[in-house]
Amino acid sequence: MASKKTNENKVTPEDANSRRDFIKKSGLFTALALAPPSLVMASENKWDEKIAEYLETVPLSIEVNGAKHNLNIEPRTTLLDLLREQLQLTGTKKGCDHGQCGACTVHVDGIRILSCLSLASMQQNAKVVTIEGLSSGKKLHPMQEAFIKNDGFQCGYCTPGQIMSGIACIKEGHANSREEISEYMSGNICRCGAYHNIVDAIIEVKEGGKLI
Repeated sequence: MASKKTNENKVTPEDANSRRDFIKKSGLFTALALAPPSLVMASENKWDEKIAEYLETVPLSIEVNGAKHNLNIEPRTTLLDLLREQLQLTGTKKGCDHGQCGACTVHVDGIRILSCLSLASMQQNAKVVTIEGLSSGKKLHPMQEAFIKNDGFQCGYCTPGQIMSGIACIKEGHANSREEISEYMSGNICRCGAYHNIVDAIIEVKEGGKLI
């Protein structure tokens, strides 16, 4: 009889979950019933979200392609996401998002960086140049023209990063031979395999002294 009574009083996992769920819901209904009308109205107008967003952001002053921006951003926002999602500069591509493909290459204060690995908040007062900032109106940058002339792309997804790195490669003084260019462009992956033509484009700009 004692054994039977013990089994009858045994609490199953389903019973425990049901009780916890009941307690959670009861607590929620009680909190809503006791909440001041002003708090409920603030929640309905999403002021609570706006206040939380304000407290969770940091100010950023940054210049992108010659235009100055004063923003409030989340501390975890990458430069890549800032450019693409907040400034709508989608020419800079998100490839691997781990700094391994080079598709997100931009220039910051004249130096090429991988924007997916850089926090936007670290670029306070920086001058950023993206692929959109190379051309002057309808006039393309010499490197853009050289890529077109030499068929330095196929699908074109990696091309913005390739062009930004190609310009930097020359400015850094690493375009003195095909081998050197290949080495210093190795961080930019082209899955279509247009490497030979990419090097041709960089050599043409380097030898033509066209780089701006």
